[in-house]
Amino acid sequence: MKLKRNIATSGEGFIFNPGTGDSFSTNPIGAEIITLLKDEKPLKVIIDTICTKYDVDQSTFEKDLDDYLSQLKDFTILD
Repeated sequence: MKLKRNIATSGEGFIFNPGTGDSFSTNPIGAEIITLLKDEKPLKVIIDTICTKYDVDQSTFEKDLDDYLSQLKDFTILD
């Protein structure tokens, strides 16, 4: 998964797609996922990072991550 190159983000969870003019906001974990995607980290690294940092069950997080990535695709944030 890759973030589109022209997507503007902030550490506070603000996401702007200049291609569509749409803007979104996300929670702190979502912002961290966006940062990891922007740094082109593989999904395995994203899963390990979030599960370790927030002490969350991996299978639960994988389902949540899949839902989140689907939303990002729907909003044309991901390639």
